[in-house]
Amino acid sequence: MIPITVQEQHLPGDSLEEKFAVAQSWGFDGIELRAAGGGRFRQRLPELQRARAAGVEMPTVCVEMSHFIGAFDEELREDAIEQLRQQISVMAAIGGLGAMTPASYGMFSRRLPPFDPPRSPAADRAVLVDALGRLGEHAASEGVELYLEPLNRYEDHMVNRLADGADLLREVGLPSVRLAADTYHMNIEEADPAAALLENAAYIGHVQASDSNRLEPGAGHIDWALFGATLQAMEYSGTVALESRLSGDAAVVLPTVPALLRRYL
Repeated sequence: MIPITVQEQHLPGDSLEEKFAVAQSWGFDGIELRAAGGGRFRQRLPELQRARAAGVEMPTVCVEMSHFIGAFDEELREDAIEQLRQQISVMAAIGGLGAMTPASYGMFSRRLPPFDPPRSPAADRAVLVDALGRLGEHAASEGVELYLEPLNRYEDHMVNRLADGADLLREVGLPSVRLAADTYHMNIEEADPAAALLENAAYIGHVQASDSNRLEPGAGHIDWALFGATLQAMEYSGTVALESRLSGDAAVVLPTVPALLRRYL
């Protein structure tokens, strides 16, 4: 059975142990962590180790930073790489699977003015290949993975489709660098999301689930039966993490999600 996790910010509780108990009572198998920059995720290591010792399942972490590995500014880009390096090491220390990042978020869109970014596509690619290669080598040394998440065209101008990400990963050439497929972004960017998953299955290491409107699964119009059948056809063995906004109170809407997804996973 594919584990279903929920991001930590949605869970009530004063500790990860309390949050995990709530998550389990709602039908989830674990927690997806969020990692702020400025070294703050590394500072959480004692807390995370205590939670792990208490049996809290925390397989993945999603970055929550103000700048990313594709930043135009070199200093910001290098800081993002360093923050991810720390996050990868923390995940290894708590027995996790890996950390995920987009190329960038909210930095530039070719679909919004001024339309032309200050860096060429070739330079974008060189920056990403360099960052992913360096981080992939570090992830391999730590025994975990790095997941690159394609975002929709309004949130990132560099990596929008799974095929874009897979093309980058082929150039990077490291099995420790894989893709994170997010159903919300795929709903916008992929003409056929199921086909995109199947065509890039060899590169997909993590999946995030939210509905077509960025709310929890079941609140929009994504075909979850087809989604589940596709993951089964891929023989997907990672986790599915809920990354969404909520249509109502967490205690009301979140317990419906695992039941919905498990009909098909």
